[in-house]
Amino acid sequence: MPDRQPPQLWCLVRLDDNGNEFVVRDGLDRAAAEALARTFEARGHKQSYWIRAQGPQAEKRPEAE
Repeated sequence: MPDRQPPQLWCLVRLDDNGNEFVVRDGLDRAAAEALARTFEARGHKQSYWIRAQGPQAEKRPEAE
């Protein structure tokens, strides 16, 4: 039986006015993370939001498409 890897998890990250990065929410699948990022961006705050791969697979899988 082949080894099954756990699904890739993603987190939503925020950059504040002082250049500090904070994880807003983690443990998301990619679609949920992207939807949450769009929701926060639509609020029109100064902060920037993006998603980042997390966990052991993060180094193997590029974020950009």
